[in-house]
Amino acid sequence: MSDNQGNRPEEENATPAQPVQPVASPGAAEQIPPRPPAPQPASADQPTTPIPPAQQTPQHAQGQPAQAQPPYGQAQPVYGQAPAAGASPAAPSAAPQAGPQTHPTQPYPGAGFGIPAPATDSTSPAPAPAKAKSGAGKITALIVAAAVVGGAVGLGGAWAGFNLWGPADNSAAAGPSVVTVNNPDSVNATSAIATKVVPSVVTINVSAGNNGGTGSGVVLNKDGYILTNTHVVTLDGESGDASISVTTSDGHIYQASLVGTDPVYDLAVIKLKGADDLTPISWGDSSALNVGDQTVAIGAPLGLSNSVTTGIVSALNRSIEIASSAAPKGGSSDNGQNGDNGQNGGSPFFFDFGQGQGQSAQKPTESIKIAVIQTDAPINPGNSGGALVDSQGRLVGINVAIASTGSTSSSSQAGSIGVGFSIPSDIAHRIADDLVKDGSASHGLLGASVRDASSVQGATITGAYVVETTAGGGAAKAGLQAGDIITSFNGVPVTGAVDLTAQVRADAAGSTAKLSYVRDGRTQNTEATLGTLK
Repeated sequence: MSDNQGNRPEEENATPAQPVQPVASPGAAEQIPPRPPAPQPASADQPTTPIPPAQQTPQHAQGQPAQAQPPYGQAQPVYGQAPAAGASPAAPSAAPQAGPQTHPTQPYPGAGFGIPAPATDSTSPAPAPAKAKSGAGKITALIVAAAVVGGAVGLGGAWAGFNLWGPADNSAAAGPSVVTVNNPDSVNATSAIATKVVPSVVTINVSAGNNGGTGSGVVLNKDGYILTNTHVVTLDGESGDASISVTTSDGHIYQASLVGTDPVYDLAVIKLKGADDLTPISWGDSSALNVGDQTVAIGAPLGLSNSVTTGIVSALNRSIEIASSAAPKGGSSDNGQNGDNGQNGGSPFFFDFGQGQGQSAQKPTESIKIAVIQTDAPINPGNSGGALVDSQGRLVGINVAIASTGSTSSSSQAGSIGVGFSIPSDIAHRIADDLVKDGSASHGLLGASVRDASSVQGATITGAYVVETTAGGGAAKAGLQAGDIITSFNGVPVTGAVDLTAQVRADAAGSTAKLSYVRDGRTQNTEATLGTLK
């Protein structure tokens, strides 16, 4: 990574060489489902409650079926959902009371969540009080928590039971519980989000010789395609054929092969061997986020799998430059002044990669510029490649980097200071599709050398100052000239060279981009067709 703080222009049209080649390309037929449907609850026989002789009616005596009345706290249907598979029938009350009863103060699973109590038959016998201490009660309480977040979390009774408490006793291998709930009376929206998302996040262990590290990844489809970061699967550019093993949230371990890497945006796809029934992540719309929206980060910080942290969206339309040993040589090097220098003239941003013993301290000589979502959800080394989700449990970002207030040396990485960064899902989704289909991803090229307008004497507005354009390139064909200051790219504000480069690279080659620029004190608009970054 260059630490030059002079005013030399960025060569936006330079040609890099790809250091990491994909091991396998899965073929064009494989698709990533954009919105996987919520799992459906498993069918189960409806439990019934025996009717004591004192409460039987003539209809009962004639053999007509009696309506089941499970007491609260048992595995009963919740607001139209089927009961959890394997639930036990409720036992009759030891001392039933005859006659109509009302119980306005009877606790129920939705108490405290603002959800009305289920309607009851005033002539039915009083349900026996029961504490929700059983597994069924915990499952019911968490289903109610899912309802609190609008039902979009999509938890069915049996599905929630399976993922909360592990596979059934007759399954081939029982892994650890995914989400632990000890007090069902205090489950909240975050519990429901975690229950949905944790099964779609994996822990990745990478090794090459004496070097190794850990990261995270998200499940793209049930057949084992996993999206993560390039710096995770290549040990930050040190190896193109590292050994990769993946542990799912329920404790199953798979070997994985590399499908393709994209060092320009630090994304990669791997394929698990023998997986065929994983839980895909649900994609969200990162362009619809607001500053202040709730975020939940899930991954394996410091190798601690299934970790859940919460926060908010701290900033949008942010771009950062990160030193990367896997970065294309020359093409992404920034020789301009980016204005984001940390202590000792170095960038304060680095990959949140959990490095193991033996990891060499290779000093990157190149850098990449990427558009990111800033969040204060605690992100630490090992969260790389994990999920950043919204309040509905939908993926809005791939965690990639953190900031440090001190040295950026890989041997002295600090923990979270509440400044974490994620690649927006809209960008990640496009690149993931390209990697699965072709093993590589394309990126736009504007065909202009730019620098921070704030570094130009006499400038009165921030933006990307055009030093020169490339003959026949997209910028020149769009009418841009040296001295223009680009202030917007596809509606995203541009405050400098890093912003512009990050936005251009986020688009696919051949895309049409809308730009706003200032010339002679007047704002003008144009469209440019992007070339191909090679």
